[in-house]
Amino acid sequence: MSDGSLLCMLHLLPATRTRDRPDSELTQRQTSILKASPEAIHEAALALRRGGLVAFPTETVYGLGADATNDAAVAAIFAAKNRPQFNPLIVHFADADSAAAAVAFDGRARRLADAFWPGPLTLVLPRRAANGISLLVSAGLETVAVRVPGQPVARALLADAGLPIAAPSANRSFSVSPTTASHVAADLDGRIDLILDDGPCRLGLESTVVDLSTETPTLLRLGGLPVEDIEAVIGTLAAPTGSAPKSPGMLSRHYAPGRPLRLNATAAGPDEALLGFGPQATGATLNLSPRGSLEEAAANFFAMMRELDRGDFAAIAVSPIPQTGLGRAINDRLTRAATPPEEGSLAGATAP
Repeated sequence: MSDGSLLCMLHLLPATRTRDRPDSELTQRQTSILKASPEAIHEAALALRRGGLVAFPTETVYGLGADATNDAAVAAIFAAKNRPQFNPLIVHFADADSAAAAVAFDGRARRLADAFWPGPLTLVLPRRAANGISLLVSAGLETVAVRVPGQPVARALLADAGLPIAAPSANRSFSVSPTTASHVAADLDGRIDLILDDGPCRLGLESTVVDLSTETPTLLRLGGLPVEDIEAVIGTLAAPTGSAPKSPGMLSRHYAPGRPLRLNATAAGPDEALLGFGPQATGATLNLSPRGSLEEAAANFFAMMRELDRGDFAAIAVSPIPQTGLGRAINDRLTRAATPPEEGSLAGATAP
């Protein structure tokens, strides 16, 4: 693809929230929901090879997949999600060697891949020349965000398709990430070709993202792999600088429900639902973990946010979440979700 063609495609990508655009502006598709099986996975792989859009489960959240080497297919992801054109996508690979053929690994990347792949870790690394990955994936940057997922259906799909899969979360941009097939259907029915249903995601938080494209390793997004585990392998991670995001999850307003959020609440106010945490949240409408487990809270977070967002409440209050381990990632999502829409521009600091 020429530079001129790429710029033209980027210009045509939508820049406002999908929910504000009439569906008639998008190509309507017949969306199938298939229970995950070898036959369904093979059908999904064929759809990807044809340039289609397939939602599939990972251990983190459901992803909206397309052939990462197909410019038109990648552009269709942006259109279906109404994703800002400056927000890069993560490319999923079957194994570390396949990823290393597309991006330049160094010793740090190899140590992290050996320690945590397959798993909920995304690495941002320099793009190799002529690697076949669509330039739209990187939103004009010379880096690519890559990961090897650990969920069995995702791994089977990558193996059957035989190609790298570009896959952000399978929801409309700025809304709550999906952890079940029904969440995907609620947002994207009629916009994508197929949803592979393998039940709820195990972790329920996006992958942790680390930038290794510079001398200093940088944390771009908190997620399903605790920062402490990463730092035990490669040392302290720095906070990001600059205005252009290198990975998903770096916008200041992200993962947001339609109702306002009030954080660090001890009780619900008038017309509020209370999303609680721990045994002390006795009056909670829903409790992320009555026993105070951050792992359980992370797995329940997006599903419970979606449930409360459909209820008869004017706003959602959220109990305090400990700022340790996976709690840091949950608090990051809450802070971004609570950002007023008019302030929802690029995040200038670390947080998918």
